[in-house]
Amino acid sequence: MFESFDDILTVEEVSAILKIGTTQAYKLVRSGTLKAYKEGKDWKIPKESLVLYIKEQTRL
Repeated sequence: MFESFDDILTVEEVSAILKIGTTQAYKLVRSGTLKAYKEGKDWKIPKESLVLYIKEQTRL
């Protein structure tokens, strides 16, 4: 899944993958819903975290 992306994603990449706006993507990382870390002023999202987030959201 997402083989064409690096192992560490930016908020902009996450918003494109999830087809949401960057504001919503920032809300996900700031709230801790999507596990990420901040490096300087930039958020970094491990690809594994995104995959886990998607799997958790698709559980019914």
